[in-house]
Amino acid sequence: HSLVLGKKTSLLIDTNQSTKHIQNRTMKTTALYPAVVIVAASIASTDAFVAPARRIAPISTLQLQSTSSLTPSASTSLSRRQASFPLRTITTSRRQRTSLSATTATEAATPTSQDECDVLVLGSGPAARAIATLLASPTTTSDNGESFDILLADANYDRSWIPNYGVWQDEWQSIEKLYSSFQQPLGTECVDRLWKVTDCFFGGSFDIPVENRMRLERPYCRVDRDALRRTLSPKDEVDTENEGEGKANYRVTRANHMSRATSLNIYSPSGSMVHDESGSTVLLQSKDGNVSQVRAKLIVDCTGHESRIVLKEDRMKSLPPGFQIAYGVLATVDESNVPDTDFAGPYSKEAMTLFDYRTDHFPENSNELSKAENAPTFMYAMPLDSNRIFFEETSLVARPAVSFQECKERFLTRMEHLGISITDIEEEEFCYIPMGGALPAKDQRVVGFGGAAAMVHPSTGYHLCRAMMGAGSMAKVIREELKSTGSSSTSWNPDRAAARAYDAIWSPSNIAQRNFAVFGGEFLMKQKVEGLRGFFDGFFKLPLEQWGGFLAGWPGLPNNETHETWWARLVFGLSFVSKLPVPVALDMLGSIAAYSITEGVPLPQSVSPLLGLPDGYGYKEKAAAVGDVAAKAEARKMIEESKVEDLVPVDFVEKALVE
Repeated sequence: HSLVLGKKTSLLIDTNQSTKHIQNRTMKTTALYPAVVIVAASIASTDAFVAPARRIAPISTLQLQSTSSLTPSASTSLSRRQASFPLRTITTSRRQRTSLSATTATEAATPTSQDECDVLVLGSGPAARAIATLLASPTTTSDNGESFDILLADANYDRSWIPNYGVWQDEWQSIEKLYSSFQQPLGTECVDRLWKVTDCFFGGSFDIPVENRMRLERPYCRVDRDALRRTLSPKDEVDTENEGEGKANYRVTRANHMSRATSLNIYSPSGSMVHDESGSTVLLQSKDGNVSQVRAKLIVDCTGHESRIVLKEDRMKSLPPGFQIAYGVLATVDESNVPDTDFAGPYSKEAMTLFDYRTDHFPENSNELSKAENAPTFMYAMPLDSNRIFFEETSLVARPAVSFQECKERFLTRMEHLGISITDIEEEEFCYIPMGGALPAKDQRVVGFGGAAAMVHPSTGYHLCRAMMGAGSMAKVIREELKSTGSSSTSWNPDRAAARAYDAIWSPSNIAQRNFAVFGGEFLMKQKVEGLRGFFDGFFKLPLEQWGGFLAGWPGLPNNETHETWWARLVFGLSFVSKLPVPVALDMLGSIAAYSITEGVPLPQSVSPLLGLPDGYGYKEKAAAVGDVAAKAEARKMIEESKVEDLVPVDFVEKALVE
């Protein structure tokens, strides 16, 4: 970080943390410096770019509008801990962070060092550190204290995590229980804010008054990203602040892989990643250009939805992903003339506001209102302490994505309409999250995890709890495979280990549940604001167990049992339709029919036993012998006894018959 006239600048786009971010955190002297954050397409990846910074004075809501134009320019190479930005009204310097795939020539470079490990984990966001922490756990109740050598690789390991992570309290408690079972407890410091209730605003349609507030009696938490990062890190790699931090047991190398998959298990440049019968050999490159060779029994890729080495399934029909886009700020609001400081505009500080889908802040019959009705966005608000609030104007899911500038302008208009005056901005956030899309291709040796395995909820964008819970399932089966071999590599089967690891997160039943949620995302994408208001008003009128189970959508998380079988999903669907306004219900029924015709089996299969379950990732052992062994053995014997033929074909030799 560099100090420029009292300004602490850390400006980056990072796909290494559950989703792409650009962030610029600021320290004020006489002027305010906004931050820019772009949230990545998944929890874990390290693709990085630079966003332009601009110097501005302390601002009000109306003054914020003058900061909407930020012009990028040519990139400048900077070190990991130093940056230098020209002092101009608009900074034209741009910082390019290394991606998790290092820049390579056409041929792989010659390594200058070698290392080996049981599992190589690529990435260093929450998904990567979660799976690395559990794989390296020194003891669990099931493996008698056996530990394994886990190496985590990321040239950007020292980068701070960027996103504001929001989770339901009961889901986080289930995560805490899981990690305690691995002897890797998550301290209470990992949550820095708890709201006992959650509020929603869906007024303006279906006779729901604009001022109507729906209150959900379900607590919501904000995760302390820095405390969680320290907790999921080895003690020698972070400066710990609380008891329980720095207890992870994996090793770290600050280098990125150099590969790009060109087809299944084939990579460019040649030799940068090679698989064989006992493991994989990978070349890693540090920021200073040094190349190391790592030998691993298994590779787990946590580099995000747009991974370069985990291929998506292309043998089955699949819709492209939708995109969640959001513009947000962590801001200080002016309360000098506010009659009730328990509220920021209509938003109660005792509650987390999950949805505000109202559009009354736009003039009637205006172009702005028309755009907001046809491509809806909602406000998401987290009151933190005193008058600090995180606001985010969000497009839930769309294809193509809603523009960031549109979200920003709507945010400013909403703030002005609600009378919320902003005096300070600590962070400015641009959130980009791919949702849905194809699952990873089967039979590939590299195991995708987190965004690389399409674990983001395809209807909601939730990911953190799903990834942290899924890390437990995957870690258990990988540890079982490693334990079964002990010090011997003769029984180690990396293909079986990779298949079992994928099956741990994408079992046939979990794929069926995801297919149900994928339809939900597709339905949400086609809705105008009126339809979304009616959809969510009906959704949250269901029993908490049903709507909570849909939002979780992952084995092990609370209430998932209300969605993990075809019968449970069918009951949910019928109950849900009965709660919807008639126009929305009819649209949903028509959409179910149309989707089933155009997309085929996945949706009907998710709510019926007649079509079975989707194909999973389970390991299928290759046949030890090919052809009719008895016939070939007979031929070999007869040839050996023949008086006119003494040449035995290769396929008939005794060794070929047993191998």
